[in-house]
Amino acid sequence: MRGSGPNPLVDSAAAARAREDEDDTGFANRVRSAVAWRWGTQVGAQIITWTSTFLVVRLLDPTDYGLFAMSQVVVTALAFLNGQSFATSIVQTDRVDERRVGQVFGMLLLANVTLAAIQFLFAPYAAAYFGEPIVADLLRVQAAIFLTIPFIALPSEWLARQLQFRKQGQVNMGSAIVGALTALLLAWLGWGVWALIYAGLSIFIARAVGMMIAAKLWVRPVFNPRGAWDLFTYGGTLTLCQFFWIIQSQSDIVIAGRLMPTHDLGLYTQALFLTLIVTGRFIPPINEVALAAYSELNRARKPLGPYFVKTARMVMMVCAPLYVGFALTSEDAILVLMGEKWTGLVPIAAGLALVMPAFALHLICSPVTNAMGRPRVYLVTSIAGAVIMPCAFLWGINGVIFGGEGGAMGLVHAWWIAAPTLLAFTLSMTLPRIGVSPFALLRELAPIAIGCAVMAFAVLAVQRLAPFESPLLDLVWNAAVGATAYAATFWFGFRELVLETLAMLRNREQVATPAVAHSAA
Repeated sequence: MRGSGPNPLVDSAAAARAREDEDDTGFANRVRSAVAWRWGTQVGAQIITWTSTFLVVRLLDPTDYGLFAMSQVVVTALAFLNGQSFATSIVQTDRVDERRVGQVFGMLLLANVTLAAIQFLFAPYAAAYFGEPIVADLLRVQAAIFLTIPFIALPSEWLARQLQFRKQGQVNMGSAIVGALTALLLAWLGWGVWALIYAGLSIFIARAVGMMIAAKLWVRPVFNPRGAWDLFTYGGTLTLCQFFWIIQSQSDIVIAGRLMPTHDLGLYTQALFLTLIVTGRFIPPINEVALAAYSELNRARKPLGPYFVKTARMVMMVCAPLYVGFALTSEDAILVLMGEKWTGLVPIAAGLALVMPAFALHLICSPVTNAMGRPRVYLVTSIAGAVIMPCAFLWGINGVIFGGEGGAMGLVHAWWIAAPTLLAFTLSMTLPRIGVSPFALLRELAPIAIGCAVMAFAVLAVQRLAPFESPLLDLVWNAAVGATAYAATFWFGFRELVLETLAMLRNREQVATPAVAHSAA
């Protein structure tokens, strides 16, 4: 009877679909494991670092942190040439062999030995610019950091290519412990700003040793670039992006270090440290995993738009309520964590926290276009940031923005203008290239905005109607009320998003919600 026997074409198609589903499940599991290890160990490392920081900050003065910030500007400004971007090319490329890895290693060695020498020689000029002679000594010691970079960057990217973030996380945890103990011991012994300098150096040394052992990547450096121009072109573009990123991210310290007292600079930099905890500590690990995952998906010729939308939603679901909550409770949080001598940074930290969700969304855009082999998108947005941010900081510190208040609060007002402007430009460059409409992204993020609004209303109500005299009790009470309001909003208003997230975390299949399905389409 016709049609009663097996159909090879149908069977073959079914087998292909089954293999594709199996591949997708395996890939999802690898990405989930990578995120869990990279982000989870980052959380552990940061808990160690924060505990140390909040203990050390009680032993040091704002002036110590101002001096440290001045030296860090120079280290960070030179770091864009350290070759990390060339090492990142190993993650994106589809052709890797021992010679090409050796070529990247050789370039890393040449670049970082040169940078160490430049910083050592340039140190007196930086000290003269800031008017602080001790900055020269700080920079000479920190020049040793560059000598560790080749032994961190290459094994880190090699492990990232394979989505092996477990070993990376273990090394990061160990180095965080080394740095925390160093900082605490030296601060307790009265070393002042030098406690911060040597703690940072100890972290880099520990990471270099740990990464080389973890990756077991023993290759000889190759100093002949023949055959690796594709790696250098990709890495060179990312290096140029890093140059403009340095201008964008360090321009406030460069400007403030010249125009503000060291004490006020210390207040601003510590407020910035508090508000960049999420964007500066937790988003980079997510971006590392995202770049590796997006790259593998792109090599498989799969659309990246739906994955980006889910990533953006997950990141903002965590970042936005944390920042809104911190803005509402910053006074109690700073009194509890840092003590009364730091109350001057309360309005600065609260103001910065309000704009950080926009900055966080901007930061997660670059991996998706870089994975597509289009780093020029990142380059253009980096150039835009290098123009927008310094101009805003110059206007802000001189009191041009919002009624003429300059200084540290002027820098806060500059953030309010610059960060949303940069985000709008970045999205306009990124979304069309990955096939996602602005309305689809807004639809995904709308529940988060509603949840944050409900949370803010609840916290403001209890602050007015049921305050506590103790900052600690007040902080715990407000945090509990805010978290409950945010969670209740999602559970009763957007339960399908909660179930989808829980299913993903538990490694179970879940039918896509209409919103997700629409954005994926």
